[in-house]
Amino acid sequence: MTDFQTRRVMMVDTQVRPSDVTKFPIIDAMLSIPREVYVPRDKREAAYMGENVVIREGRVVLEPRTLAKLLDALDIHPGELVLDIGCGLGYSSAVIARLADAVVAVEDDAGMAAEAEQTLANESVDNAAVIVGPLSEGAAKHGPYDVITIQGGVEQIPASLLAQLKDGGRIGAVFMEGALGVARVGYKSDGKMSWRFAFNAAAPVLSGFAATRAFTL
Repeated sequence: MTDFQTRRVMMVDTQVRPSDVTKFPIIDAMLSIPREVYVPRDKREAAYMGENVVIREGRVVLEPRTLAKLLDALDIHPGELVLDIGCGLGYSSAVIARLADAVVAVEDDAGMAAEAEQTLANESVDNAAVIVGPLSEGAAKHGPYDVITIQGGVEQIPASLLAQLKDGGRIGAVFMEGALGVARVGYKSDGKMSWRFAFNAAAPVLSGFAATRAFTL
C-alpha cells in the first residue's frame, strides 16, 4: 500500500512552503486533502509530483505549487463565495472549500463533473456544488462571487465571466503566451478590473479562454 500521507507532507514541505505560501489555512488544507483521490486512478502514483497531472487531453490538475500560490495571492476568507472554473475531478474545489464559505464548481465534461461530485461527497465536502456547463460562461445564477479561480490557462477572459465578480472581488488565472505563462490576480473596483502579476506558471489554455485570432491573408 502506498503511503500517500507521507507523500502529502513531503509535497507541502518541498513544493508549497518553499514557494512563500505562508497562510496556515492553505497549508492545512493541502496537508489534509487526499490529492490522490482527485486524479484518475492510473495517475495516483503521480498525484504528489511537482507538475500538472493530466486528467484528459488539454486538462490538468494544477501542480501543487501553482494552486497554493494562486490561493495565497487571492487570500480567500471564511465567509466568501467562490466560483471554481474547470474543477476537473474536484481537487481545487475541495481545497477551496476549506478556505471559503461555499464553492460553486463548473466543469464542461459531464463525466468528470459526476466523478468530482461523487468524490467530494465521499470526502464529506458538503459546501461545494458541481455544475455542468461551458467553462467560459461560469454560473451567473449563483453569483455574484467574492472570488473566481480558473483551473487552467487563459489567453483572455470573457467579460460575461468578469461580470459575475462582486465589486471588491478578486479573480486569479494563469495567462499563457505561447509556452510561457504568468499568474495574475484581477481586482474589481467600481466595475473596472486592475491586474497584478503574481508569479510565473504554465497550464493548458481552457476551452473558451483562447484569444480570438485575427484573420490575415
